[in-house]
Amino acid sequence: MTTLPVGLDLAQIPFWGLPQDERMETFRKLRALDHPMFVTEQVVPFIGGGPGYYALVRHADVTEASRNAAVFSSEPCSNSIPDMPRWLSVYFGSMINMDDPRHARLRRIVSRAFTPRILSKMEEDLARAATEIVDQAIEEGPGDFVEQVAARLPVRVICDMMGIPAKYHDMVLRRTNVILGNADPEYTGLDPDFSRVNVARGLVKLLHAGFSLNRLAARLGDERRKRPTGDLVSLLVNGEERLTSQELGSFFILLVVAGSETTRNAIAYGLKLFTDHPEQRELLLADFDGRVVKACDEIVRYATPVIQFRRTLTQDHEMNGTAYKKGDKVLLFYNSANRDESVFTDPDAFDITRDPNPHVGFGGPGPHYCLGAHLARREMTVMFRELFTRLPGIRSVGEPDFLLSNFINGVKHLRYTF
Repeated sequence: MTTLPVGLDLAQIPFWGLPQDERMETFRKLRALDHPMFVTEQVVPFIGGGPGYYALVRHADVTEASRNAAVFSSEPCSNSIPDMPRWLSVYFGSMINMDDPRHARLRRIVSRAFTPRILSKMEEDLARAATEIVDQAIEEGPGDFVEQVAARLPVRVICDMMGIPAKYHDMVLRRTNVILGNADPEYTGLDPDFSRVNVARGLVKLLHAGFSLNRLAARLGDERRKRPTGDLVSLLVNGEERLTSQELGSFFILLVVAGSETTRNAIAYGLKLFTDHPEQRELLLADFDGRVVKACDEIVRYATPVIQFRRTLTQDHEMNGTAYKKGDKVLLFYNSANRDESVFTDPDAFDITRDPNPHVGFGGPGPHYCLGAHLARREMTVMFRELFTRLPGIRSVGEPDFLLSNFINGVKHLRYTF
């Protein structure tokens, strides 16, 4: 078993506060090793820990493990390195923490939210939302691009899909920040020392955020069972196959957290990347409709908003020369797979004409591939079209303020001007 040398400890939160270039250089070194590195887990008060996990950093390993869900299981949890206790999983233990047949049942039900008919009906709503967001940004004047633009569109889109009234949108955004920023002092007050007092304070905020969003969706589901309106929630809670109140609440948290954060960060990274690489922006604007889909995928590859998910071995298994034991944990590091030199030519370059681009920014192939990938591309397309058409001088200013997280490659703040 190969273990991490000093200075490359992915388990320590301070590592994730290092500059992005330094972290990516670490993953380049890990990809060059003969076998996946074994990382000893950090024990978290009130949560616990485990013996550790193997860091899967190569594209081939991440894609193979993603396809083989029977061996690389999402149970007991995929969105937490330590096993999630029941009092947390009740809010955050959605279908991403399930295998078939439970996962297949829930995915079949919630896929109603992403049918071509539903998405086509959203086109006008997306365009109107982008226009109104840019209207408001122009009225306010340039400041924080994340707060004024990037964060507003996906939360509004998802809340509108679910029928969440506009008066709750800001609350949903604040609770989402707490859930995904659970290691970041700005959102939870949690310091990286993981003292019991700090962790307790952060967990209280996390539980409150989960409870609030779960309850909001559950109440709406109760209303739609009594008085269906034909909206998405009505589809999810009525019919032969339906979500329970608890399942609806957990799905809403998954949808708003995964959907809003992925798109929000991709839009923010997009502005930064097009500012730093003006030649790529010129390429895009020269043929927007012809190049925007590839541009969106390249932004997602380069930025990789979701850093990793966990899998647990259901049996002894050998993969790419490494023998794993039943019960071993592995982490699928999508950020590293998306820079794999054996798959991507000049992987550290931002190139919107990259073809092919087999990135895993929406998860690897298999049953857990992101249901909302097409919607995310549509949101990015609509927003960049609106921004570059109406604000041709828009650009980021300075460096982003990044989220402190080993799960989300997030941008908290980004100054911009137009």
